[in-house]
Amino acid sequence: MHNSEPATFRIGLASMPWSIFNRPSIQLAALKAYLDRNSDYQTDLFHPYLQVAANIGAEHYHFLALNSWAGEALYAPLLFPGQYAAAEKLFYKECKKNPVLQNLNFQACLNALQQSLDQWIDSSDFTKYSLFGFSICFNQLLATLTAAKRLKEVQPNLPIVIGGSGCVGEIGSSLLKNFDQIDYVINGEGEDALLQLAGCLDKQHDNSSLPSTILPKGAIHKYDCAKGISDLNSLPVPDYQPYFKEMQESFPDNNFIPVLPLEFSRGCWWNKCKFCNLNLQWRGYRKKSAATLVQEVRQQAKRHQCLDFCFTDNALPPQETDTFFQELSTLDTDFDFFAELRVITKPDVLKSYRQGGLTSIQVGIESLSSSLLKKMEKGTRCIENIAAMRQSAEAGITLDGNLICEFPGSSNEEVKETLTNLDFVLPFTPLSSASFFLGHGSPVANNPKAYGITAIIQHKKNQKLFPAELLQNMCMLIKGYRGDKAKQQKLWKPIHKKIKQWQDFHKNRNNIQPPLSYRDGGDFLLIRQEQIDNATLRHRLHGTSRKIYLFCRSIKSIQEIQNEFPQIKKVTLLTFLNDLAAKKILFTEDDLFLALAIKP
Repeated sequence: MHNSEPATFRIGLASMPWSIFNRPSIQLAALKAYLDRNSDYQTDLFHPYLQVAANIGAEHYHFLALNSWAGEALYAPLLFPGQYAAAEKLFYKECKKNPVLQNLNFQACLNALQQSLDQWIDSSDFTKYSLFGFSICFNQLLATLTAAKRLKEVQPNLPIVIGGSGCVGEIGSSLLKNFDQIDYVINGEGEDALLQLAGCLDKQHDNSSLPSTILPKGAIHKYDCAKGISDLNSLPVPDYQPYFKEMQESFPDNNFIPVLPLEFSRGCWWNKCKFCNLNLQWRGYRKKSAATLVQEVRQQAKRHQCLDFCFTDNALPPQETDTFFQELSTLDTDFDFFAELRVITKPDVLKSYRQGGLTSIQVGIESLSSSLLKKMEKGTRCIENIAAMRQSAEAGITLDGNLICEFPGSSNEEVKETLTNLDFVLPFTPLSSASFFLGHGSPVANNPKAYGITAIIQHKKNQKLFPAELLQNMCMLIKGYRGDKAKQQKLWKPIHKKIKQWQDFHKNRNNIQPPLSYRDGGDFLLIRQEQIDNATLRHRLHGTSRKIYLFCRSIKSIQEIQNEFPQIKKVTLLTFLNDLAAKKILFTEDDLFLALAIKP
C-alpha cells in the first residue's frame, strides 16, 4: 500500500457482513446516487459481504445473517483475541438452533472471514480515498469495527466515518470514545451529513464547522439527529451497479438474481409500539408518492433485469400503497414484492396488493392477547390480528410474523388468553416465538420501572463478545435487564411449546389444500377442518347459516349481523355463532365475529 495523499477528494463506502448477500445495500446505493448528483466527489462502493458469502457458502451465510449472535461471535475473536473461548461457546449454542448451521466449525469459519478480509484489504488501493465510510445496521457492528481497524493499519491517516441505525446517538458516541479506528459518526440520515463532512474535510476546515449531527472524535456530543430529506420524491434512484459488478466477481459461475431493496417511506406512521427502537435514526415520518415509486421500480427492473423487490420500510404508507399496487396490477409484468405492513383486515385490499405483485409480508402481529396488545400500544386487537392472517392466506400472500413472549409485566391471564387463541390460528402460517429483548431507546427502555424492570445491564451475550473493561463503557443497541424475567420465562413456556406444535403441524402436512377451507354450493357450504393428531372434520352449513358465515369473512359486530339478518333473534344468532366458535371455525372477541375458513 502507498501512503501518498489522494490527488482528488474521493469517498469509499462499505457494507460488511452480515448484510443479506442477495440484496445490494440500499444505504450505500442511496448515498452514492445522492453524492454523484450533488457533488463532484467520486464515490466508490464496496460489498465485502459478497466475498464472505462466496468463501463460507451462500446457504451458510444466509442463515448466519439471520442469527445475529452467531454472526457477531465469528468476528469477536478477530477484534478481541481474548474473547475466543467465550465467542466459540456462544457460536455453537446459537448454531444448534438451525440444522443448516449445526455442523459448522468455528475455526474454519473464522479462517474464511479472515481470508475474505485479507482479500478485500490487499486487493484495494485505499490511498485513493480522502474519506471512508461504513454503514452499520443490525448484525454489522463487530465486522465493521474489525474491518475499520485493518483499514487504519494500512492507511493510518484515512478518516473513517460510520453511520446507520446501529450507531445512533449514545451508541455512536460510545463507539467513538472506545475505538481508535473511528473518527466520525453521522447521527441520523446520511445524505446531507456525509456531503457536509466531505466538504469540511475537502476544504480542510476544522471540526468546529461541522453540524451537531456529525460527531467527531474527542468532542462533547449532543446527540442531535439529522432531520434528513424532507421530500423523498426529490431523491435520486439508488445506484446498484457497483453491487452487480462485485456479484459477478464473487460468484462468476453462479450469478443469482438479486432482490432489489426499495424505500417507500422513512420512519413509521404509527411509531407508538412500546418495544420498538427501529426509528431512532429518523426524525418525522415521510413518504414517496406512488407515482415516484412505480417509476423507480420500472427503472430498476429494466436496468438490472430483476423482478424481485423488498421494501425496507418499517410499515408501508397505506393510501400510497393502495395506489402503487393498483397501478402495478395494470402492467403486464410479473413483479414479486416483500413488505412489512401493519395489520390489514379488509380482504379486498390484500387481494389488490397480491394482483400488483405482493407475495409475502411481515406483519407486526406481536400478540394474540388484546390486553397485552394494549400494553404494547400496538393499536390493534386480537381479532384484527387474526383477520390479517386469514385475509393474507385467502389472498395468496405468505404472512410472516412474531409473537413476542416474556414481555415485561405480562400477566398469567394474558398468557392463558394467548394459549386459547393459538387454537384458532392453527390453519394459518405459523408465527415465530420471539423472546422479548430490550432495545436501546425504546419506550420500555426509557421508562423501565413502568414495566417492572429494576435494572438495565449489559446483555449477557454481549458479555461474551466484548472484553469486560471495554463493555462497561459502551452503550449497546440490545440491553440486558433485571426484573420479572425469570417469572416471565416460566410463564411463557407453554406458549413456546404450543407454537412449536403449530410449526410442526404445518411442516408435516402433505395436503395442498388449506387446513381450514370451504367450498360454496350456492345454498350450502362445505367446510373442511384439519386438526393436530386427530381426524379431519367436515361441517355443512345450509341456507341462512351459510349466508351468516360468509357474511363474517371480514370482522362483523353482532349489530351488523343483526342488521343483515333481522329475521333472526339476537339470542339465536349468538347461540349459532358461539357454536361455530366452539368448533374453532369462527373467532369471537366481545361482540365481534370472524369466520376463519378460506376459499382456496
